[in-house]
Amino acid sequence: MSDPEHDSEASAEVFEPDLPHEAGDLPPLDFSTFIVSLRTSAMLHLGASPERLHLGASPERLGLDLALARQEIDLLGILEEKTRGNLSGDEERLLSQILFDLRTRYLSALAERKAAGQTAG
Repeated sequence: MSDPEHDSEASAEVFEPDLPHEAGDLPPLDFSTFIVSLRTSAMLHLGASPERLHLGASPERLGLDLALARQEIDLLGILEEKTRGNLSGDEERLLSQILFDLRTRYLSALAERKAAGQTAG
């Protein structure tokens, strides 16, 4: 009779192979990478196309989802609050700048949506 505890451990090993760490791999995950990832997600919800995000140009309005953008911004705000005093100076500045930028873009997108709704009516 097989031992389910050992069988699950053996099968877990099969599905968790060691991945090579080469120069072309993604950057190592750290706090800065994590918050930049959340920023990118928020920018996409604010209508920025992935191509223009990488070029540094002003975002085109594609699929706006202001509710999801707000959720990402609020999540970053919670991280700022809960990590206060525990971040390096660079991490703190990065998070602060990202939040300022996203909040400004969110308010701009919200104003554009309201203006479009008023002119359409």
